[in-house]
Amino acid sequence: MNFKLIKKLSEVAGPSGFEDRTRDLITKEISSYVDKISVDNMGNLIAFRKGQSEKKMMIAAHMDEIGFFVTHIDDNGFLKFTTLGGFDPKTLTAQRVIVHGKKDIIGVMGAKPIHVMTAEERDKKITVKDFFIDLGMEKTEVEKIVEIGTPISRERECIEMGDCINGKSLDNRISVYILIEVIKKLHEKELPFDTYFTFTVQEEVGLRGAQVAALNIQPDVAVALDTTIAYDVPGSTPQEQITKLGAGPGIKIMDSSVICNTKFVSFMKYIADKYNVPFQSEIMQGGGTDTSVLQKMVAGGAIAGAVSIPTRHLHQVIESVHKKDVDNSIELLYHITKSINRL
Repeated sequence: MNFKLIKKLSEVAGPSGFEDRTRDLITKEISSYVDKISVDNMGNLIAFRKGQSEKKMMIAAHMDEIGFFVTHIDDNGFLKFTTLGGFDPKTLTAQRVIVHGKKDIIGVMGAKPIHVMTAEERDKKITVKDFFIDLGMEKTEVEKIVEIGTPISRERECIEMGDCINGKSLDNRISVYILIEVIKKLHEKELPFDTYFTFTVQEEVGLRGAQVAALNIQPDVAVALDTTIAYDVPGSTPQEQITKLGAGPGIKIMDSSVICNTKFVSFMKYIADKYNVPFQSEIMQGGGTDTSVLQKMVAGGAIAGAVSIPTRHLHQVIESVHKKDVDNSIELLYHITKSINRL
């Protein structure tokens, strides 16, 4: 496992709509392993490998992360912001952020101190609007660097923690890492189909990049790579867990936005069994991934499925994935891609 690369991918800034730094990092990693690289008008990065058939396979991992936009600079230099993607407001407390203005500057999330709250305020559910960003600077200095619309990312180091990797934006940078490693592993191997390894943008704000990429590519078969919930923690029941860490990648059956092609689901399970890759059957009743648009943004529909990486503490700066699940996801996707003509 290349933890150094995982760390780079986790820590690089790339909020939805501002994925440039992430895209540049990916491009450097894969450029010598594919036939052609292109970037569409949305910013999707598409790496192409010629196959033995004109049938098309698309494998997509979104490269954006949840983040923020500056919406206001007040008279004292504090920033107000809006979110890019879904946040549980309580996870914003006591966090550092990076404001990507004319230069990168560190800020901290602030809110009204509990010491001066009324009893009613203490009992009130906190919202995103209760927070501001403190840059430690006067307004005149802030305005030299920051303007309305400046993007903001979260600041957190990616670390190895026991058998796990822990950091921010492993949704979905761990999938980006997996796809990069599959591209490298497939280098100089014959592929059955023309294969489009696609790193999509703006998934966290409505699956926007994948829609454009699928419309352009028109794949016959498509696989989405994304994280899924691992609620294998104290207080959960087995039926609530969805997946658990260390038990293998999830093979998606359905989520709130898609029912995966049943033949493709069976094929993925067959490949996993054939190559002794442990897996979990994934049904997620809330939320969705790029899988749904890969399936339906194609004339006649694409045969679509997904490989999901079990992840604890999603959409926080302490997301955790198990190293074995990462390695097994690489192995599963590698064999699916090499064997796709048997579907």
